[in-house]
Amino acid sequence: MKLWGGRFRSEENKLMEEFNKSFGFDSILYKKDIEGSLAHVYMQVKVNLLTEEEGKIIIEGLKSIEKDIEDGNLSLIGNYEDIHSFIEINLIKRVGDVGKKLHTGRSRNDQVAVDMRLFAKEKCKEIISYVENLKDTLKEVADNNPIIMPGYTHLQRAQVVTFKHHLMAYYSMLDRDSKRLNNALEILDESPLGCGALAGTTHNIDRNVTCEKLGFKKPMDNFMDGVSDRDYLLELMSDFSIIMMHLSRLSEELIIWSSQEFKFIELDDLYSTGSSIMPQKKNPDGAELIRGKTGRVYGNLISLLTVMKGLPLAYNKDMQEDKEGFFDSVNTLSMCLQIMERMIATLKLKEDNMKKAVKGGFLNATEVADYLVNKNVPFRDAHGIVGQIVIYCEDNNKTIEDLSLEELNSFSKVFDKEIYDFIDYENILNKGIKKNLK
Repeated sequence: MKLWGGRFRSEENKLMEEFNKSFGFDSILYKKDIEGSLAHVYMQVKVNLLTEEEGKIIIEGLKSIEKDIEDGNLSLIGNYEDIHSFIEINLIKRVGDVGKKLHTGRSRNDQVAVDMRLFAKEKCKEIISYVENLKDTLKEVADNNPIIMPGYTHLQRAQVVTFKHHLMAYYSMLDRDSKRLNNALEILDESPLGCGALAGTTHNIDRNVTCEKLGFKKPMDNFMDGVSDRDYLLELMSDFSIIMMHLSRLSEELIIWSSQEFKFIELDDLYSTGSSIMPQKKNPDGAELIRGKTGRVYGNLISLLTVMKGLPLAYNKDMQEDKEGFFDSVNTLSMCLQIMERMIATLKLKEDNMKKAVKGGFLNATEVADYLVNKNVPFRDAHGIVGQIVIYCEDNNKTIEDLSLEELNSFSKVFDKEIYDFIDYENILNKGIKKNLK
């Protein structure tokens, strides 16, 4: 049975029928389709499109379908065009001809639109909770580990920081991500139900009733926009892509830090894998998979942007392509956030190696220049002096703090014994603007 077959003289070509189907992936929307239909029936009764008895029969039928799906007594398989056909056909089988009245005052266009908005709202809230969990874990691990380590630019040792400060940079990124998601949630929170195919309906429906029943803040203003808007999916998928970018950057840090060359951290066995041929290997595959799956989430965003870029108003079948990519991005991001949270919660730090890396990286060179500036040496001259000191240290296998005062005075006479306290790494972390590094 087709919901639209009345004006056709012949059956749909079998290949076209398969090409047109979305049931294989949009069946995930069954709960939202039933939720939207229940609100629609409630409104139909209120405006006398259905009698109370008819409404009761349809509502019981819809709820029985949902229960049977949940209990495994009704499988989401079969030769159906989409989830909307599945629900309506099974409803009519259960309650008879009264089930055919369900669709009065509604189009499949606004039905699809409301299902997707309800689903997007739910999943956005779930992802926000995963982001907040990861933030909490980052902060807890950071607060427990104010260990000094090298900070990097160009992947070269630059200045001394703390592991806490490093992790809290990702906390700040995720905090912005959470704000973006909440903003997207606020914008998408409008109901398209009642927009019809594109121009509403001549039936005396009440969109405010369904809007309130479904928990939206307001009905959408324009019917044509209501059925064809996919901006909210694009915004969410853009937000997802930014989150994945942040997770990928953190993954890269974990991968580098856990390498034998760095040895700053060790990832828990639970989130690592081994080699089928090299028994010594412990691979950071959890982090690598997050890094790899970032491209997948980017691709889903670009795909939908491409689908939408040339579409005239209002609904076009192209828009069926919004679902698989969005569903995939939701699932991918949800798993990546949870895996990252567990990797951070269980990682072990190798404090001695972090401190050794600080010692060997001339990470107090900037502070030596600052010291000279405090002694009235122009900064550009101070920069050149410290550069010569670093060369000397490299040639003689020394660190700046290991140089004698006599050696330092050979580069500038303004050095005195205060220099050693000034460039002590712990003191550096406690000075001025760098107090936040603690």
